[in-house]
Amino acid sequence: MVEKGAQQLRDNVEKVNALNVFPVPDGDTGTNMNLTFTSGVEELKRRPSQQIGTLAEALAKGLLMGARGNSGVILSQLFRGFSKEVMETDSIDARQFAAALQNGVNMAYKAVVKPVEGTILTVAKEAAKHAVKQAGRITNVVELMREVCDKGREALSKTPDLLPILKQVGVVDAGGQGLLLIYEGFLQALEQVDGETGSKDNEAEAQRGFSAAGKGIPHGEPKRAQAQLSTEDIEFGYCTEFMVTLQAQKQKLTGLTFDEQLFRQELSNFGDSLLVVADDDLVKVHIHAEFPGTVMNHAMQYGALSRIKIENMRDQHTHLLLEEAEELYRNESELGTAANAPSAFKQVSYNDGDSAAIVQAENGIKRYGFVGVSVGQGISNIFNSLGVDQVLHGGQTMNPSTEDIVNAVRLVPAHTVFVLPNNSNIILAAKQAVDLVEDKQIVVIPTKSIPQGIAAVLAFQENAVLDENTESMNEAISQVQSGQITHAVRDTRIDDIDIKQGDYIGIHNSKIVNAEPDLVASCKRLIDSLLNDGAEIVTMYTGEEAAPDQTEQLVSYIEETYKEVEVEVHAGGQPLYYYIVSAE
Repeated sequence: MVEKGAQQLRDNVEKVNALNVFPVPDGDTGTNMNLTFTSGVEELKRRPSQQIGTLAEALAKGLLMGARGNSGVILSQLFRGFSKEVMETDSIDARQFAAALQNGVNMAYKAVVKPVEGTILTVAKEAAKHAVKQAGRITNVVELMREVCDKGREALSKTPDLLPILKQVGVVDAGGQGLLLIYEGFLQALEQVDGETGSKDNEAEAQRGFSAAGKGIPHGEPKRAQAQLSTEDIEFGYCTEFMVTLQAQKQKLTGLTFDEQLFRQELSNFGDSLLVVADDDLVKVHIHAEFPGTVMNHAMQYGALSRIKIENMRDQHTHLLLEEAEELYRNESELGTAANAPSAFKQVSYNDGDSAAIVQAENGIKRYGFVGVSVGQGISNIFNSLGVDQVLHGGQTMNPSTEDIVNAVRLVPAHTVFVLPNNSNIILAAKQAVDLVEDKQIVVIPTKSIPQGIAAVLAFQENAVLDENTESMNEAISQVQSGQITHAVRDTRIDDIDIKQGDYIGIHNSKIVNAEPDLVASCKRLIDSLLNDGAEIVTMYTGEEAAPDQTEQLVSYIEETYKEVEVEVHAGGQPLYYYIVSAE
């Protein structure tokens, strides 16, 4: 059921993204829900069991750790409540299933300071309430799940009546649609097991919510609902997420004792769209705030911060408007009506006479922008999600040229552009680009690895002055230990290490620290080297040749050997390097 639900959501991510209008654009609802649920599925696979209570607990834990965005945190709470209801249970019937759905709703509503109807909460609530009612007469779980989906569709169709912004834009709630897709997947899996094929009418109903998500939209109208909102309407400009590891010693020093309800009330003074979720000694926080530093300073009184993510929603919204306008301009050009394009947009050509051009808003130039070098589509996606404007594909065997970097910089609508080479062999080319662009200021942050590049972006603060940002990013890259695993192409001896052709070699920062004929053994030795001086988080980026079973062995090794270290795994997709690893 869970895997089928994940597939349904994954297959419709962009359609859900197109519906996103609430809260104010802080990323894409479909993407956030998909990444959150994927994290739950991965944890579920790592902890196989025949006991439904154990599986539900694993799913909930994975969702909590991977929760992204408002919708992702709420989704994690729905299934956290579900898991609490079926804890230590081998199997459940229709009545227990309905009760678990209802408990999930109860927990999700508690996590939100000011629940808003017309959102994912409403769809979950109406579906669960109906399930509890129907479970009095229905004993078949498949039939009950069908009732849940029917009620969910009905509730989703009414969300515009409950939330004016949805009616204004003409869409249903994105989070509610995402949840319904998961429920639809549950139903499909149950019907397959039960020998049924599913209903075509149901499939048609499932697509009805997407009517305003890019289907049948007249030419010239924006495809994404956010494009109909004004950037000036965003009251709290920064989507802020982080986790707090509670520390008794720090609370003793500050004279405070953590209380989830009180903590939630305290943070509500700093912004809106607040979610606070506590689980054992971890607290997940999501808030839209105008001063993220104030929020984090307050949270640090209770423990240590990790997984910090801050996104400028005003910049995101401006980019979205630029994308919409660019597509509109291109469509008009194809139809020969470009003269009717908005006057705020102009054609800009490159200084070198290149025929390439960009459509750029005269008033849309921002203060800072980023160009980064990446290897692998997965890593490129990560950089994009962190706000890097232009991502160049490069690496050891395909270094981008100075010209490539210059052209990328010119595409960034910003006065100052930070360049992240992410490879020691690219730094010089990046520095050469500094004097080749006259109308922009280029600042090269000398990142020598992908982990350093990611650390630099995370250290960036939109409101800081240039010197402060440059200093903080350079400081951030000095705190990251980077590791890579690749294979030797010839026999050699380096730093008293005998290396045979085909050996798997571990590289700590820029130094080879081991060579082994076994990939997993080499990775373990590299990890030991990275963690020699201690760390809180290890992040692994899997290459295109990395095998899932080997990755699982490495995750287990870290969890068992370094119990205080948190492990994250991302699909990097990079060639040549089986794993890129960072320790912070």
